[in-house]
Amino acid sequence: MNWVQPFRDLTGCQVEVKTFGTSDEAVSLMRTGQFDVVSASGDASLRLIDAGDVQPINTALVPSYSDIYPFLKGKPWNAKNGITYGVPHGWGANLLMYRTDVVRPAPTSWRAVFEDAPRYAGRVTAYDSPIYIADAALYLMRHRPDLGITNPYALDRRQFDAAVALLEEQRRAVGEYWNDIVREVQAFSAGWSVLGSTWQMAANLARDGGAPVATVLPDEGSTGWSDSWMISSRAEHPNCAYRWVDYIVSARVNARVAEYFGESPANAKACELMRDRTHCAVYHSADPEYASHIWYWTTPMRDCVDGRKNVECVGYDGWSKAWLQIKG
Repeated sequence: MNWVQPFRDLTGCQVEVKTFGTSDEAVSLMRTGQFDVVSASGDASLRLIDAGDVQPINTALVPSYSDIYPFLKGKPWNAKNGITYGVPHGWGANLLMYRTDVVRPAPTSWRAVFEDAPRYAGRVTAYDSPIYIADAALYLMRHRPDLGITNPYALDRRQFDAAVALLEEQRRAVGEYWNDIVREVQAFSAGWSVLGSTWQMAANLARDGGAPVATVLPDEGSTGWSDSWMISSRAEHPNCAYRWVDYIVSARVNARVAEYFGESPANAKACELMRDRTHCAVYHSADPEYASHIWYWTTPMRDCVDGRKNVECVGYDGWSKAWLQIKG
């Protein structure tokens, strides 16, 4: 990571990097108290906040915060009760990818991977995480209005059971669940997968390798992610932690990180500094209208994140148990 050593040189702070594969791993690592900062997706952030594992952030100590896109600030996945706990650094949509030589006509709805999935039985792919239940809930928001879903991360028991039933039906057509984009790219390139959810970076890699794939943000919108840097409530080096957060979201560094990970930067000034001048256009970085169609990952809580008080929602533990049952 070519942005770590310059930070060491600039500040004198020491950095020990630990990578993780899933949000569950990130939560487990932060709960050890061994790490001062974490880049957390929305399916981890509320768990960290509610458990007291991360501290409120004084944004006055993060000068680069003023350059962050306003539509990413103070959101349910990086703030609570008006208090900021996370500084956004990268975001993107979970898109629908398909092989143009197989899937015809071109899909415009998530119906392609749900009700129409049997047409491509064995070659449909889906993201391997409990948070994928929100993708089914998002589809039901539009197509089952009788369920009354207003937020795909706030599901009461009836709503949750409907989403699980849809995914259990989808399971019959799924050939592979993915959480490694390299593996997903290989599957689409070989034709093992022809239709399913993806990230823009995977689509770019597949096309660069010659695979005939295209992506679409479906009519229903999509789920997505907005990752935030958070500081441990037990940080042993808070000064260095704050300096790291400000450094990593500064325009030039944010540009390098966004290009490396294949995401939109959060810093509005980063696009001017991209090596690939098309990057921000491809990722819709400065497009709040595009971003408004994304339901960013938010940790499901028993206290419904849509604000309902007269019902208990299914918390993340329930989502995790159901996901294991869905996959069989």
